[in-house]
Amino acid sequence: MAQAAPLSGTPTTSGSTDVFGPEIHTIAKWAVPVGGGLVYGYWAAAINRSGGAITGWNWLFGFACAIAFAAAYIGVRALAPMMRRELHALVWAAFAGCAFGFLYSQTGETVLRSVFMSLPVAVGVFAVAFYRYYTHENAEGKAS
Repeated sequence: MAQAAPLSGTPTTSGSTDVFGPEIHTIAKWAVPVGGGLVYGYWAAAINRSGGAITGWNWLFGFACAIAFAAAYIGVRALAPMMRRELHALVWAAFAGCAFGFLYSQTGETVLRSVFMSLPVAVGVFAVAFYRYYTHENAEGKAS
């Protein structure tokens, strides 16, 4: 295929990597925590009932977990960007570790085992988040 080459000195892109408009970002700002909370709540309720019958208390437990997860996610998303990159990554790691640990505890395992199983999740999230923030932010936590 023959394509015209860009003229020298002219940028090929606008420099922005944002492919969605502000409307989509506003929708996603609320859809991600609500959708994630509903999935998390369903998952927690399904683990909690251990394959038994779905009851009203099981529904209530699922929705309570969904609301708690969504509220925590919104809180972390609102507060973490104001922190330095180390704390920013640590807050997301704590959130992921707690979320995983709670789900694991619903299987009937001990609290100690839940903690030990959630540590690798938290460490992995911290490593990925710290790398991302270290390469995209300055030391004060502002995007560079």
